[in-house]
Amino acid sequence: MNNETEKDDKIRLQSESIRILVSRWKDGTFGEILDDWKWIFSYSKKYKGAIVFYTLLGVFSSTMGLVSSVVSKYLIDIVVNRDMARLGLLIALALGSVVFNLTFSSIISRISTKLSIYINNDIQADIFDKIIDAEWLSLSKYPYGDILNRFNGDISTVSGNAISWVPTIIIAVYNFAATFALLWHYDKVMALLAFGSAPFMLVMSRFLIRKQREYGKKVREMNSNLMTFEIETFYNIDTVKSFGITKLYGRKMREWQQKYKVLSLEYNWFTIWTNILLQIMGTIVQYAAFGYCLFRLWTGQITYGTMTLFLQQRSSLNSAFNNVVSIIPSFLNSSVSAHRIRELVELKKEIHIPDSSRMDAYLEDGFTVEMEDVNFSYIQGTEVIKESAFEAHPGEIVALVGPSGEGKTTMIRLILGLIHPEQGHALLKASNGEQVELNADTRHLFAYVPQGNAILQGTIAENMRMVKEDASDEEIIEALKIACAWDFVQKMPDTINAKIGERGRGFSEGQAQRISIARAILRDAPILLLDEATSALDITTERQVLKNIIQQKPNKVCIVTTHRPSVLNMCQRVYRVVETKVTPLTEEESSRMAMDF
Repeated sequence: MNNETEKDDKIRLQSESIRILVSRWKDGTFGEILDDWKWIFSYSKKYKGAIVFYTLLGVFSSTMGLVSSVVSKYLIDIVVNRDMARLGLLIALALGSVVFNLTFSSIISRISTKLSIYINNDIQADIFDKIIDAEWLSLSKYPYGDILNRFNGDISTVSGNAISWVPTIIIAVYNFAATFALLWHYDKVMALLAFGSAPFMLVMSRFLIRKQREYGKKVREMNSNLMTFEIETFYNIDTVKSFGITKLYGRKMREWQQKYKVLSLEYNWFTIWTNILLQIMGTIVQYAAFGYCLFRLWTGQITYGTMTLFLQQRSSLNSAFNNVVSIIPSFLNSSVSAHRIRELVELKKEIHIPDSSRMDAYLEDGFTVEMEDVNFSYIQGTEVIKESAFEAHPGEIVALVGPSGEGKTTMIRLILGLIHPEQGHALLKASNGEQVELNADTRHLFAYVPQGNAILQGTIAENMRMVKEDASDEEIIEALKIACAWDFVQKMPDTINAKIGERGRGFSEGQAQRISIARAILRDAPILLLDEATSALDITTERQVLKNIIQQKPNKVCIVTTHRPSVLNMCQRVYRVVETKVTPLTEEESSRMAMDF
């Protein structure tokens, strides 16, 4: 869009924002907006000194702008009347006001930017901690893209207005009032003409809001659909290529482009006619003011310099009025963003049991994981785990087997304390008989290897040191050996400093799994959870990895979920998860299942 279109959109947005505020006031929900702003201001309190200073600078800068306009008026009159006596003084004043304006506008920009960065960092750091500490089940209801959008976009909106909003109101209102007072001092009719143009434009533009919003919404939706198609195509480029359907996707791309082109051109045509109408209205008001000034000049009631001042300040007053009104959309946008952030902040928090720290004294002896009569459901009325029991003791490999989607990963989440039983108990027991409910504060006693590719972009060493920042190269290599990963890592030119691409590019799925297992081993926690973490390994490697883990630390508990029973004869205990029930298998049943495989 060109600048005029953006200006018209801004006017329409201001008008719509006023309507929203009025409706909020009538339906009693205006208090929610105030609550959101109270939350925003809670972050800006410690910067109140800087905010006051910023406001004073803005007021002073506006004043100097008006002084500069008055000086320009007298300078023009002096030149027209050839009054050379005061020319030098006025030139000096004009140059001085320009220097002042440049200096103070630069200072204000610098202060505003610094404060926005400071408060953005404050809010982001605080919100990050609160999101990380939110209950897993509550947080999982939000798509990751939505969380990221709130964390980045909404926090940026809030931080940008938390510092500047009050100063902007004061400065904008002062600028408008001072400009109007200046015009009123010289000519009351001109002041009223100048003041009347902005509301007139605002009122007239309201008739165009509905259609404009409809087109705007359609264009944004179409743009989102096109972007979604592009992202999904590039994300799944391997699949597209392997099926040989690149030409099909090329056609689809052009179809989306055609739809977007038709809608965009239709929107552009509507915008052109909207611009013409608004420009005609604006021109009428502008020429009315200009004609009035010419009449006053023709009759000798004002000087040429005064006319220049009138026309300049008429435009300034219109701009000042728009600045005052534009505060309302900013006010609403920040409220919406704050509300979206607060939704995440106010999510139910994880359960923390401070007494869990007493279990650390029994690290060397290992721990027992035990569940008693556990019931759990993600959705009320739809049980995933029902009346189930489970136990795993130090030195044991315990398997959870069963078809995909029956609840094995849910059991892992219960063990990690990410979710909690609706009935029954999930406990961690020490060698002396002390016990505590599994919660966020017992999680440091676990090392976890999730399903899928869990390694990140970077080097192998960087991935490993995620769980132990001060790990030596020797410790990393030893963990890789236990996970049967050193065999292929040592053959790489950079060994543990070899680069890992995005989504594990450069490594096979089996290699990526072994690096993930090595990382969990390096953590050296007394309980190791492997959630389908050996699914890409051959049977021999899978058995060797589990044997190495137990030999490394005899008191370690290793809990494995799998849908293939190839390691069952290595397990001291096997549980079957099927139809919401977790039931122990007898030794005979385990052996028969292993033989059947």
